[in-house]
Amino acid sequence: MKKAVVFCLLQLCILFYSSILFSQVEKVIVEKYYVSDINDFTDTSGGIVPIGSTTYRIYIDLAPGSILKKIYGDPNHPFEITSTEVFFNNILDGKSFGKDLTKVSLSENTVALDSWLTLGQVVKKQGAKTYYGILKNQDDDGSFIGGINNDGGSSLISTGLLVNNDPSCGIPLTTSDGMDTMSLTPVSWFDAGVVDFTSGNDSTIFGSIVPEKEFISTGFTLSNSGVTGINLDSNQIIIAQLTTKGDLSFKINLELEQILNGVPTLVKYVAKDTLLVTGEIFSPFLSYPTSCGCDDPDFLEYSSSYVCYLEGSCQTPNNRDIAVVCPELRGDSFEFLLHPNPVNGTLYLDVYSGFLAPITYTIFNTFGVKIIEKTLDPALITTGEAIETSTLDNGLYHIQVQIGNIVSTQLFIKN
Repeated sequence: MKKAVVFCLLQLCILFYSSILFSQVEKVIVEKYYVSDINDFTDTSGGIVPIGSTTYRIYIDLAPGSILKKIYGDPNHPFEITSTEVFFNNILDGKSFGKDLTKVSLSENTVALDSWLTLGQVVKKQGAKTYYGILKNQDDDGSFIGGINNDGGSSLISTGLLVNNDPSCGIPLTTSDGMDTMSLTPVSWFDAGVVDFTSGNDSTIFGSIVPEKEFISTGFTLSNSGVTGINLDSNQIIIAQLTTKGDLSFKINLELEQILNGVPTLVKYVAKDTLLVTGEIFSPFLSYPTSCGCDDPDFLEYSSSYVCYLEGSCQTPNNRDIAVVCPELRGDSFEFLLHPNPVNGTLYLDVYSGFLAPITYTIFNTFGVKIIEKTLDPALITTGEAIETSTLDNGLYHIQVQIGNIVSTQLFIKN
């Protein structure tokens, strides 16, 4: 019975906690920043940009109050950026990290199309202001990129480069450059896995030494003291600019600082829902292209991995009738799930029952001493409880759930 019940529970439990699990990552925005044309192709001083190459900017859209601290890859969750064609990197003044670009260099040839990584900051600090990336449709302070601001490249084109008004990119670069300023400058920058520590060279997709189509790393880190978006309400933070003629895809992982129970807490959001450990939360938004399907939790075909609706994918309404959805739970029986396990903060208890009766849960330590006991009023099908474990010592615990005369026990680890 247990396997059938667990399968059925998985169809139901996502209705209650899936939105909580990745609510701080509201979406990822891939902006088409610019498409290169024949004039840009004439420049040889910065390296050849193929006609039709697209410059993308990637923004993380976070809930207000969340702070981006790090992007990274590790053995369980590699950081991946790939294309079907090589990425462009300017050989004259291009940089691996956007924060190292100078404002004046962006007026030269095709430097403004360089591929790089960052956390918010896109140009070196200028006086009291620091330049941050912002979506072009939110940028209302003009542009210092392209056209009359550009030196015309190696061919000295009098009207300047980067003037293509491709409709797929919306506002032209010569009108809005996607740059704005804040008085806050991030500090404590740290990077690993991109620039060679000894030589200072970058042979990845963010350097111009070797043309590359992919960057896949289990040891990559880029971090700083923490950044937010220029607009604190929308809180959209740029993490990369990428230029390629190919099809772009990525899987990215983030570390955020957010307020949990009134306490600033570091939480990691990852692009894969496998091999999750304590403190990691899966977010389907962190993979691109996004996966579409049934994104309506009122249907059994729903999955939290879908971030957009696919026509016709929602077929079976979920009326939450226990006799229809989970016939194994009819009568005097129940199951419960614990997650995450191991836990170091909030432990979620989900009880799935076919009969209405008070639910009592009791937590014991390894010596059999009762630590916590509470009785819950049951709800139809599912009763959920958030148990705060931060005050518990690290170690192994038993949790006992009783409904009527039926008792079930599981183990969990606090670390």
